[in-house]
Amino acid sequence: MAANEHAVDLLNGLIETTLDSAHGYKEAAEHVSSPQIKRSFAERADRRLDLSRQLQQEVRRLGGEPKNEQSLLGKAHNKFAALKGAMTGDNVKSVVDEVERGEDAIKGRYEKAASETDLPMETRQFVQTAYASIKADHDDVSRLKHQLH
Repeated sequence: MAANEHAVDLLNGLIETTLDSAHGYKEAAEHVSSPQIKRSFAERADRRLDLSRQLQQEVRRLGGEPKNEQSLLGKAHNKFAALKGAMTGDNVKSVVDEVERGEDAIKGRYEKAASETDLPMETRQFVQTAYASIKADHDDVSRLKHQLH
């Protein structure tokens, strides 16, 4: 597989994961009553949508066709999380726990992608910068979870 094909495949996987995360944050924001947490989750959803657009631009730059939908697994997970949220009511702890689980998953995907050595240099730098942002959000959510428990 040519380097650009590998990079396009990797970036398309990150696009799906990032869209999963954006939709997950949007769902989470709808299931908490805390204005501060609601605002934080809505802002993260917007940042993840922006990141997915940047990833799509990078795929185009590499000559590929970018994904534009979240993964099937992500859609299913978001439906499950929404159902769980509806059943438990406004339980901030359970919503934050679910968000942290999602943050663990996206952080892992980006961490692995950032360690790829066979990506074009610009793409690798882009992914490493994106990983730093994802890790910072992960760490913030983890701190929030520990404050609530």
